[in-house]
Amino acid sequence: MINGISRHPIAVALSILAIFVVLASTLVVVPETKQGVVLRFGQPIRIYNQYDPNKSFGGDGAGLVAKIPFIEDVTWIDKRILSITMDQQQVLSTDQLRLQVDAFARFRIVDPLKMVITAQNTDNVASALRPILGSALRNELGKRRFASLLSAERGQVMDNIQAGLNRVAKQYGAEIIDVRIKRADLPEGAPLDSALERMRTARVQEARTIEAQGLKQAQFVRAQADADSAKTYAEAFNKDADFYDFYRAMQSYEQTFTPGEGKGASSIILSPSNRYLREFQGGGR
Repeated sequence: MINGISRHPIAVALSILAIFVVLASTLVVVPETKQGVVLRFGQPIRIYNQYDPNKSFGGDGAGLVAKIPFIEDVTWIDKRILSITMDQQQVLSTDQLRLQVDAFARFRIVDPLKMVITAQNTDNVASALRPILGSALRNELGKRRFASLLSAERGQVMDNIQAGLNRVAKQYGAEIIDVRIKRADLPEGAPLDSALERMRTARVQEARTIEAQGLKQAQFVRAQADADSAKTYAEAFNKDADFYDFYRAMQSYEQTFTPGEGKGASSIILSPSNRYLREFQGGGR
């Protein structure tokens, strides 16, 4: 055998090279992060390491597999979550505010066979979904006021956009994982200044309304208190008219004659027989 190799070294080398070429064309290493669609003369035959939500990432599909050399080829599809970045969109809200919106979506290929047939690769899927994302974003935000983007309603907006985008993504064997708005700003310059002025005016009007309601409530409470006070005085007068006169006179004397801020500020001259001083004389009786 050694003599044969020495007599035909070139033939032996070519044979070994051919064996390596056949093995390299037959054996394929499937990464954990990839899904492999085997094509035979351009037609999909089988799938390696297909995504399964019920299995751990990678699962049992990764590793060394075999294919028919020179006849079958493998198209690799990313198994991880991918992103769609959207160009900045201008959206008109229901309160006539023009917003500059930046958003993105995340998706995963869950049916690689359908994806290869319809889009061939993930870049084409992202390109097909990007305008749909922009259209869904404009349509959904155009139904709402600008303030809704700053409230809990924003989550519902994102869910609606995700549901609409997912219906289209299924046609390409993809599933939308999440949709998020990165920024939603008013345009710089006059539109922003005008919007801020309208918001400021609305807040001032709201404050005045609250103040007017407070004053109205205060007047109601004050009137009710005066009525209750008058009722109490009336009841006291009916029970003991003399005591009632005495009590009211004492209050008046305190306000008139006791010095201090707001009290006893006036000087008056009265005769001892004046009716105002009758309580000093035993009620004038």
